[in-house]
Amino acid sequence: MFAIGDNAKRYELVNELHARPFQPCEGPMQVTHYAFQNADGDGDGIKAREHAADLCRRFGATPPPSDASHHTADLGNLRVKWELHTEFSSYTFFARGGFEQPFAEAPGTKLPRDWLQAISGTLVVALNIAYEAGDSPARGQGDIERLFYPEGLVVSHIARGAGQVWTDFRLHEDGHARILVQNTSMSAHQAGRLIQRLIEIGTYYLFSLTALPIAREVSGRLKTIDGSLAHLTLGMGQLVDHGDKSLGVEHEADLLRRLTKLSTDIEALSTMTAFRFGAADAYYALVKARVRELREDRVEGYQTIDEFLERRLAPAMRTCESVAGRISDLSRRATRTANLMRTRVDVTIQAQNQDLLASMNRRARLQLRLQETVEGLSVAAISYYAVGLISYLVKGLPSLGVQVSTTVVTAVATPVVVGVVWYGLHRYRLKLDKAQHSD
Repeated sequence: MFAIGDNAKRYELVNELHARPFQPCEGPMQVTHYAFQNADGDGDGIKAREHAADLCRRFGATPPPSDASHHTADLGNLRVKWELHTEFSSYTFFARGGFEQPFAEAPGTKLPRDWLQAISGTLVVALNIAYEAGDSPARGQGDIERLFYPEGLVVSHIARGAGQVWTDFRLHEDGHARILVQNTSMSAHQAGRLIQRLIEIGTYYLFSLTALPIAREVSGRLKTIDGSLAHLTLGMGQLVDHGDKSLGVEHEADLLRRLTKLSTDIEALSTMTAFRFGAADAYYALVKARVRELREDRVEGYQTIDEFLERRLAPAMRTCESVAGRISDLSRRATRTANLMRTRVDVTIQAQNQDLLASMNRRARLQLRLQETVEGLSVAAISYYAVGLISYLVKGLPSLGVQVSTTVVTAVATPVVVGVVWYGLHRYRLKLDKAQHSD
């Protein structure tokens, strides 16, 4: 034991390199492989793990631990390897023993029917592999044509001639795909690795193709969205070119709402397809890697597995890649157009605000002039009544024995009264203005 600090996950990380080991295969042997897409709500694989445990218990074998992601068990004359992946679980059944007719008594035929029917999830891959030992007699053309569809037959030498493989990538009457492997000079470990690679190719190419129907469905919707976006962009361009302000900010806001709706639709498509397209790309990369590991050599007159998949699978993957690229491109275009439209709406609103402020300034100036006019009239009116009061007061002074000239007093008082009234009203208005500014 080390005295230094130890990462608690160090053993787990190292053991991960040795997880899911291949099974050494000694011919003759038949193999059946199933892959089920996990049921909705079983992201942790609890149902899949429990079903694998149920199979083990039926045959008296040790079930997988509660946290296991792979498990191997002997079921009498069968050996099963169960694996739990991110979105699917798989069962591979191995049955040793000779056979006259490949695929006639595949391991899948020996499984309990009720157990098979109760598996949660959707069956995606069903594959039978017949592995013949090196001392098995070579099969003639007639045998191969009875086992496979001649159209599209794929034949190749594997591992630089250490074995030979036949397949047609089709589903046969029993609903299973078929691969025939004939050993030439492979050891049990080499054969086990070969069969594991063939199983992974047969599994991953189908899971990568699950993205193709989605790509086809989304492609039509993208065409509609693309047309709508082009129409809205053209409408915005016409507004800019003509500088038409008659429609007002409401029309521009409507364009912005429609652009935002398009952006929302595009993001919904992106969210819906991102995982599927990303997974398809990862599966396709695994398929290409496993095909390279086969180290195929051509058999004259037939296509190799690599050639078949390059002709049939690669275009489908390019379609998915193209659709994913179109979604990203539309998202960028819609965002850019919406930003431009939002900028135009902001500029229009700012222009309207400036017009409103200018109008308010004009009204304020008019109000000030009116106020000054009213103030002048107020000075005249107040002064008139004040001078009148003074005149009445002066007229009453003779009765008190004070002799003054009413005309002279009124003439002298008038400018004084006007000045005092004007000063008082002016000070009062300044005080009101100061109070308004402080508020």
